[in-house]
Formats: sequence, C-alpha cells, structure tokens
Amino acid sequence: MDRVPPPGTLFRKIPVSKCSEDCLPGYRRIIKGGPFKCCFECAKCSKGEISNETDSSTCQRCPEDQWPNNMSQCLPKLIEALFYKDHRTVLVVAIISALFFAKSSMILGIFILFRDTPVVRANNQTLSFILLVSVMSSFLCVFFFLGYPTHVTCMLRQTSFGVIFSVAISSILAKTIIVYMAFKATKPGSIWSKFIGLKIAKCVVFCSFLQVLLSIIWLSTSPPFPERNIQLYQDKIIFQCNEGSLLAFSMLLGYIGLLAAACFIVAFLARNLPDSFNEAKNITFCMLVVCSVWVAFIPAYMSVTGVNTVLVEIFAILSSSISFLGCIFFPKCYIILVRPDLNSKHIFSKHV
Repeated sequence: MDRVPPPGTLFRKIPVSKCSEDCLPGYRRIIKGGPFKCCFECAKCSKGEISNETDSSTCQRCPEDQWPNNMSQCLPKLIEALFYKDHRTVLVVAIISALFFAKSSMILGIFILFRDTPVVRANNQTLSFILLVSVMSSFLCVFFFLGYPTHVTCMLRQTSFGVIFSVAISSILAKTIIVYMAFKATKPGSIWSKFIGLKIAKCVVFCSFLQVLLSIIWLSTSPPFPERNIQLYQDKIIFQCNEGSLLAFSMLLGYIGLLAAACFIVAFLARNLPDSFNEAKNITFCMLVVCSVWVAFIPAYMSVTGVNTVLVEIFAILSSSISFLGCIFFPKCYIILVRPDLNSKHIFSKHV
C-alpha cells in the first residue's frame, strides 16, 4: 500500500482525470475502440483541411480562393497572372514591342518615300508592304498576352498571332518563288517560262486565308476562354487562358510551321541566284532563325507552367518578328540611307 502524504503536503504532480491529451489546432479527434468511450486519439487534418479549435472533432476545407497554413488557418491565395506577377516584366515587354513597332513604322515610311527606287521595287514592292504591315501587327498582338485575361483577349491572342504570321510568311514565300521563277525562266527552253505570267503572289498570299478559316472554325466550336487554375499550386490562383481546343491550337502552329518550312526550302534553292537585290540569302537565314525559334518553342511551352507559358510565347513572337526586320528590311534600309550609290538601275543591270 502506498504511503499517504501527511496533511498539508503538496502533490508533486497534478492528477489527470482524462485518458487522452488535448488535440491541438490542425488535428481532429478520433474515438478509440474499447470500453472507454471518452478516450480518443489525435489525427492530423488531411491536405487542404484545417481545424482552428482545440479538441475539434472534424476538419473543414478551405474555400477555393484560400489555402491552409499549417492546417490551422485559411489564408488568401496569391493571384498569379503576368500583369500581377511582375509589373517590370510587363513594362519591359511593352517597351520592346512599342519600340520595334515604331521602327517598323519608320521602315514603312522609308519604303513609301523611296518606293520608286530599284531596291524597293525589286522582288515585288506590294509584297514588301504587306510583309511590313504584318510585322507591325505582330508587335501589336503581343499586347493581347499582357495583363488580366478576358474573353476578348483570350480569343484574340492565338488567332490574331496565327493569321498575322501566316500572312507574313506567305508574303515571304511569294517573294522567294517570284525570284526563283524569274531567273529560272531566263534559261532557253525552261518550263518555268510558262508560269511567269501567273499571279503567284496573289495565289500564295491567299494561303493565309486558310489560317483565317481555321481560326473562324476554332472560335465557333471551342473558343479559348479565361479560367482560374486552382489545382496547379496549393497557395496560388493562376489566371490564364484555356485554349479550348488543343487540336485547333496545334493545327494553327502546324500550318505556320508548314509555310515556314516551304519558305526555307525555296529560299535555300534560290540563295545563289545572281542579283544585287536578291533577298534569297537573307530570307534563308531569316527562316532558319524563325524555324529554330519555333522548334525550341514547343518543348519549352510544354515544360513550363503558369505565366511562364505566356512569356515563352511572347519571346517566340518577338524573336520571329525581329528576325523579319533584321534579315530582310535592315539591309535594304542600309542601301537606301547609307549606300544610295548601290540603289540604281545601273548596279542592278550589272548583276542580272
């Protein structure tokens, strides 16, 4: 028998009258089996659930716009979109797009001012103007990718980019075909002389309307729409555009790739044709850059998440558009402004 402490002596340990410890916030009670119904165990709340009271018997799920902090408190999720994530990134992209749009406008003004000179008239003057307007529009379509996604911007992002690039590459393809046929037709007995009168430029540029048709079908059946992605991250809400139909988006990119590949092949074949104003070499290098950018775009686009997918596509659009200016129009502007002695029919006729 234990010895009873003498009266007035304090107990060293306070007696406990229950068989379980308190369950702290973040845990819930589970009743033990056996004869003692008042005894319980503590179990941690499941992922996405909290309990903010002691000895809570249940856990509650956080609202969709909140996430559990240590399973005891719901905190608002961070909003992630390109506009919200980093204002400086948006500002840099906007400045680059606006700057090159201004440069494209200046080049267009130079070409209009010197429209009667040989370097502008060579390789189809009209196609050069169409290409320049397309490049200018591609810099403007970047602004659809910036900021908070809406129904309008989501529908215009991919479709405007697809149509603009189709017109641009179709114009380059038409310019290259015209150069190739013109020099092949000069040989005696060449079969290319039969096709020299065809409106090749109009026929090839008409190919861009296939992209317009695809875009109309896409917007009519399964258009892109804005969505809040709450599944990708536990503590973030991603505001993004859902492409609607992945097949239509793939066909849009595939058609651009088909035109770019055809343009590269024809330009490569015409790269050594004699002409001081022959753009084939420049077009070959330009399409090599464009194809490289978009081949690298596919794995990069598939491997990133969140707003990084938007940044990858913006980079591809800007890189391709800048390559059009740098490879095709900057050399002509150099001749017009810096070496006007080369911009004459005499120089042109010497190399034909």
